Amino acid sequence: MQEWCNEERECTHLTLWNRYEVNVKLLVQPGDGITPLLTAIDNARKSVEILIFRSDRAELERALAKAVRRGVHVHALIAFTNRGGEKNLRRLESRLLAKGITVGRTNDDLVRYHAKMMIIDRSVLYLLAFNFTYLDIDHSRTFGLMIREKKLVREAIRLFEADSRRQPYSARAGTFVISPQNARPQLAAFIRRAKKQLVVYNHDISDPAMIHLLEERQRAGVDLRIVGTVQRRGADLPVRRAQLRVHTRTMVRDRREVFIGSQGLREIELDARREVGVIFQNPTIAARILRVFDEDWAAAEASGVKAGDSDAPPAQRVAKRVAKAMVKELPPVGPMLKEAMKEMLPNAATIEMDRQELEDTVKHVVKQAVKQAVRDVVEGSVETPAAPPEESKVIQ
Repeated sequence: MQEWCNEERECTHLTLWNRYEVNVKLLVQPGDGITPLLTAIDNARKSVEILIFRSDRAELERALAKAVRRGVHVHALIAFTNRGGEKNLRRLESRLLAKGITVGRTNDDLVRYHAKMMIIDRSVLYLLAFNFTYLDIDHSRTFGLMIREKKLVREAIRLFEADSRRQPYSARAGTFVISPQNARPQLAAFIRRAKKQLVVYNHDISDPAMIHLLEERQRAGVDLRIVGTVQRRGADLPVRRAQLRVHTRTMVRDRREVFIGSQGLREIELDARREVGVIFQNPTIAARILRVFDEDWAAAEASGVKAGDSDAPPAQRVAKRVAKAMVKELPPVGPMLKEAMKEMLPNAATIEMDRQELEDTVKHVVKQAVKQAVRDVVEGSVETPAAPPEESKVIQ
């Protein structure tokens, strides 16, 4: 068995389902930040291959440009589109090309190319659940992996080359979870094999077959907990809505096996988009994720069916009505945003900004402010049930 140790001499290994033991490091966001990725690029000697769905980190572009100047071959594969449209992605391509980076664009045969990964010197794979953005890295719960296992690195290279050349890709390693090729059967098997415990990070579980499997495991006595949201059919599942924005698709099974990737339990992510993940066994990594999960679970709010369901509980119906009233009363946001940008960024006209990232960040900050305001109002207007008198308690 080989071990990999980080700078603090914390050593671990990863075991795949087929019992390969490999070097791995877990990245936890927010916390680890973008520094491990920049360091990896700075240490590259021959090549950097990076798949980008969304990026607004100028320091990442600078690190890639420095690598080119050192003689490193840098190949960036850019998604053909994302939710913010194509304009920002085409600008990113132009900036990278100007820095001497080889730039390719994914095909448009799938709904989206949503995978995020980076390969250094064709020997180290960074498989990420997060984008290269401030919102994902600094303000969201998400994870990534640094993997040195040769079989997985080779498979990642095969995928990168196939997508770069717009050629068909066929999955060869079951533990390398690729949508739409093998993600559905692999993740279904992962859930089905849970015997004692299954914890899940997923911001929107909606695939009927996957919800059925989760319900089946719960009925079988598996300790199931979900941080995120579930569509109405899974309303009876134990779900809590995280305080932090969740931008990871992660599962830990029986305190040993782990899945981390970009595909969640939604039909479109399983069957119609390019997504990448990995399944492995490692009690040390599993324990660290579980510690983070327990913290998020304790801080989270109970989450029921989504607002808008006809049988939503009274509290949600009230919340929906209040939200509609608030939207009607809100002043125009545009002038406030322009004024804030003038005040905080006097040179905003010369600063490159990702429109979608700015929009997402404003939404996140406003959401937190509204949440606190609502909490203050509710605490002051909703009576907390009194505890029963001491003499009325029944002692078993």
